Amino acid sequence: MSSTTPETGPFRVAITGGDSWAAAAKELETGLAGLEPRPGRQYLGFLYVTDALAEDFGSIVSYLRQKTGVHHWIGSVGMGIAAVAPDADGRWDGREWFGRPGAAALVADFPRDGFRVLPRLGRGVDEIGTEMRGWMASATPPFGIVHGDPMNGAVPDLVEALAREMENAQLEVPGFLVGGLTSSMGAHYQLADDVVGGGLSGALFAPGVEVATGLSQGCQPLGPVHRITDCMENVVMTLDGEPALDVFKRDVGELLARDLARVAGYIHAAFPVTGSDTGDYVVRNLMGIDPEHRWLAVGGMVSNGDGVLFVRRDPAGAEADLVHMVESLKARAPGPVRGAVYFSCVARGPGMFGAEGRETELIHEILGDIPLVGFFGQGEISNTRLYGYTGVLTLFL
Repeated sequence: MSSTTPETGPFRVAITGGDSWAAAAKELETGLAGLEPRPGRQYLGFLYVTDALAEDFGSIVSYLRQKTGVHHWIGSVGMGIAAVAPDADGRWDGREWFGRPGAAALVADFPRDGFRVLPRLGRGVDEIGTEMRGWMASATPPFGIVHGDPMNGAVPDLVEALAREMENAQLEVPGFLVGGLTSSMGAHYQLADDVVGGGLSGALFAPGVEVATGLSQGCQPLGPVHRITDCMENVVMTLDGEPALDVFKRDVGELLARDLARVAGYIHAAFPVTGSDTGDYVVRNLMGIDPEHRWLAVGGMVSNGDGVLFVRRDPAGAEADLVHMVESLKARAPGPVRGAVYFSCVARGPGMFGAEGRETELIHEILGDIPLVGFFGQGEISNTRLYGYTGVLTLFL
């Protein structure tokens, strides 16, 4: 149920599938037992619950705050949650909960001035309070973990604006954010010391908190980047001067081109990220095909001159890409890993990896017995952008 990483300081993790919020809270308390404050340090808790416990989110965190003495908590509701944690017999594995009550908590030990909880922002960064703004000015936090409400259309702009607000003026480097959008069949609650909703919230970290992050797209490009030469709103009419559907059929191959009904949920449009030196792109759904006009509709507004490529999303490709990302991240970590948080798309998980727990277990197989928690959301945040269908992993070092 719980763990400590004794080499580098306390990181504790616990996960439970209790039948009620009270049972879940008590099991988490047991798993997190034994936390002791250290001079010059303070704890931050990460708490993720499935949407079956959404209405009890406040009760769970209140109980944990009282029983553990951990005052600061951030987190979210998700249609699925994940953790790497030991079971009752002390055996570690990667576990996930979907469609039933579940809760996962990670308590992390940081320098006392190493983080600040970011209260909910609903419209813009001008809502950041004076005290928080003063700490940001003195600490110049380069990194943050945030959770957003998918029902608030301002969240993508808030992510970009917050990263700019965190910018190191001397180096002209914006902040780096990771996180996810709440997913729920009911209430879309987040946790930022208090239960909130409707915006963006989380925690920002001072430079002394070392992290390494990685992004797994889970997709394989099918052809080159094309240039949009005629479009309207989200409809792509021509690519490289040719009808968009003709270019699409050529890239996906003859088999799929003969039966376009098979591309739904399998082939997607991807838009290269400007200035990326790693070939990064943002994936969007194909929303429709007009065979008469030979047009394509995509899940986002487009403009003439935009680049687009087509990508395949399947279980084998998603697993290979995740393994590559985690192995690369582990290889470039300069020291021992203390703990981790993972944000994945709700369209991944068992629906993509074949079994509940498989995605998280892949991470465990590579990283070993490292405390990890996370959730499956309606979008993932990495750097200053909102993604879909991805997995975003952060390691605390």
